[in-house]
Amino acid sequence: GNWSKTLAGEVARFNITVNNVLPGFTMTERLTEIIRIKAEKEGTTIAEMTEIMKNYAPAKRFARPEEIANAIVFLASEAASYITGINVPVDGGRTKSL
Repeated sequence: GNWSKTLAGEVARFNITVNNVLPGFTMTERLTEIIRIKAEKEGTTIAEMTEIMKNYAPAKRFARPEEIANAIVFLASEAASYITGINVPVDGGRTKSL
């Protein structure tokens, strides 16, 4: 948000970049637990809740951890040295605004 944008402006002259990666639902043990809890709470199966949650994103699937990591690796690389002060949603299209 604003804090990272301000910080990015302050440190850019030192060739330091500040960016945020905003991951969507990512296949991790934590997401598996969230799905289980939501399914139990809503009286549905884990498989049904998994499909419901996959449908939250236009990509209709969960991210793989390496997809989030790839965005981070890129932003930390020389190839992204002129990119600073941004938020990068890695969420399968779920974010509706820029």
